[in-house]
Amino acid sequence: MVPRSMKWFSAATLAALPAALPVVLSAALLTACGQGDPKAAASGAPAMPPAQVGVITVQPQDVPLITELPGRLEALRVAQVRARVAGILQKRQFTEGSDVKAGQPLFQIDAATYQASLDSALAAQARAEANLAQASALVQRYEPLQAAKAISPQEYLNAQVSQRAAQADVASAKAAVQNARINLGHASVTAPISGRIGRALVTEGALVGQGDATQLAVIQQVNPLYVNFTQSANEVLKLRQALQSGAIKQAGAGAAAVRVVLDDGREYPLSGKLLFSDLSVDPTSGQVSLRAELPNPQGLLLPGMYVRVRLEQAQVGDGILLPQQAVTRSATADTVMVVGQDGLVTPRPVKLGGAKGNQWVVLGGLKAGEQVMVDGFQKMMNPKAPVKAVPWQPQPEGSGLGAPSAASVATAASAASAASR
Repeated sequence: MVPRSMKWFSAATLAALPAALPVVLSAALLTACGQGDPKAAASGAPAMPPAQVGVITVQPQDVPLITELPGRLEALRVAQVRARVAGILQKRQFTEGSDVKAGQPLFQIDAATYQASLDSALAAQARAEANLAQASALVQRYEPLQAAKAISPQEYLNAQVSQRAAQADVASAKAAVQNARINLGHASVTAPISGRIGRALVTEGALVGQGDATQLAVIQQVNPLYVNFTQSANEVLKLRQALQSGAIKQAGAGAAAVRVVLDDGREYPLSGKLLFSDLSVDPTSGQVSLRAELPNPQGLLLPGMYVRVRLEQAQVGDGILLPQQAVTRSATADTVMVVGQDGLVTPRPVKLGGAKGNQWVVLGGLKAGEQVMVDGFQKMMNPKAPVKAVPWQPQPEGSGLGAPSAASVATAASAASAASR
């Protein structure tokens, strides 16, 4: 029975169909076998294009040796505000956590008793000055009488002694007045330095200064700040030996500048300057103490914060900077992948000298003009196959780590097209 869809074929065509069917099937099988045969693919099918990898060309240059050390911030000056006279605290005259100026009133202590003491001292000074005036007048009146021998020498001597005693009383009264004024001035507690003041340690109505100088608040000068950090004595010794041997050279005049890295990995935009390096080694830790000064105009940094200090101590001539992703680090050696002129990739051991930002400082193992592979490692299906080297372009900040680059997308598209054929 002939299917309904084939009724339009002629009788001759239907008669020849069973004989031609084996020929068609055989041709289809041969075609399928030819596509799966490696020799046939090698002779007729197009080959896969070489993997496209990003490389960077080695360019020796003067590279600073950056040492990164742990450090801690410290206020430039710290002043404790204390009550220097006894009394009841009447008023706080500042905002906690604000910036204050030297001499600015901070607290007011009850000054009634000190004002009374000053008034009493002034009265005593006036009485002493009156006695001095009387004694001086008596001496002046006795002088001509003494010359005329109208009075005895003893009387004239007594008048002179009374005058000198009155002068001493006046001096003592003036000192008492000065002391009373000082105590009255201490009733108004002022800022000893300019800086940022913390919270008040006492409240209004508290009795302060009774028996000791009560601490009222603390002022810290936070612009600039000190950065205290330490370095291993062995590292300092190796650095000095390398400088003496000529392997590295002393950094320039601006090398004393230091950079600070915060806890979140961001680098503080302002640089500081190295103040001194201690001459002795701490016997308990084997560390050498260093101190730097760091500007803090906006008050972003706070005393006591832990930071990382990047210090440029020397420079390497003909050094090489490589992105950290280009270097494979292990316990035995640090290696990079070098792309030769023939496109073949070979591992190469290198000697690292530290880090500068997100780059490694390479001290040896590479030559000028060589191409070091930076990305595209995942595209190398066969390590012995040649690759196509293209200049590496760093990804802009904010781009996802998993986002493919344009080169990788083009290579994937070419590979997919070749496979489909």
